[in-house]
Amino acid sequence: MNVIRADEMGMCFGVRDALQIAAEVDDPTRVTIHGELVHNRIVNERLADAGFRQSDERRRDCHAETPLVLITAHGVSNAERERLRSAGKQLIDTTCPLVRRVHDAACELQSEGRHVILIGKKGHVEVRGIVDDLDEYDVVAGVEDVRDFQADRLGILSQTTMPVDVVEAITREIRRQNRDADIRFVDTVCHPTKRRQTAMMDLLERVDAVVVVGGKNSNNTWRLVELCRQHDTPAFHVQSADDILPEWFRPDETVGLTAGTSTLDETIDQVHRALLRLRHCHEETGWTQ
Repeated sequence: MNVIRADEMGMCFGVRDALQIAAEVDDPTRVTIHGELVHNRIVNERLADAGFRQSDERRRDCHAETPLVLITAHGVSNAERERLRSAGKQLIDTTCPLVRRVHDAACELQSEGRHVILIGKKGHVEVRGIVDDLDEYDVVAGVEDVRDFQADRLGILSQTTMPVDVVEAITREIRRQNRDADIRFVDTVCHPTKRRQTAMMDLLERVDAVVVVGGKNSNNTWRLVELCRQHDTPAFHVQSADDILPEWFRPDETVGLTAGTSTLDETIDQVHRALLRLRHCHEETGWTQ
């Protein structure tokens, strides 16, 4: 069994910066993380062990008992920031600058008198943070959600981790069903996401199956899995090396390895070593299927 790593994978700079800021906190027991700092079980367990508290990500009305609240890389609305400050909280803001760019673009489109259409996963923490500052909007997850939005002026943008081909397909459908509207599109898919998607497409040309490492609730990790399946390549989503099952693979296969943007380097390396151990086991036993 041969193992090939994707050229681009794993943590983006926004996640690394957020983790670095958290690591520099003098007293974690005085800090509540507003949701999950990253969608990664291992990281969140370590933060809890360090003393950080964590609010329920499914709610956007954080009622922290601690004096400090850490805003995650996914960001929150300006309204939520103001609510927290009014409650006397000091904010540690780790919002990714590329996510902040989406917030700014959405507000700009609204200020132009456009009905804002956000392409993204409904209910996702990043999406909620963006739309909470808008008066009117629609969140569109797929082409099936597109309709005639009954607006003269439309503004289209997307969650940072959406696949480029999905954004393009949805945008085309919006234009088709809203032919008379003045439409402005702002490309807000982040560059790290684009590079990882390009690396995945290159990987798919060279492998028989792919192992994708990342949190079970990580949207960008799930998108990598979906990309494999769209190209009829088996994909195995794991959170750690312990999740790997030998029966997934044949000795003659070439297996690709990639990871979501909230996955630790050490976790990727552990999964890689586990795959290599399977290869050596196959070689030593002469196992065939």
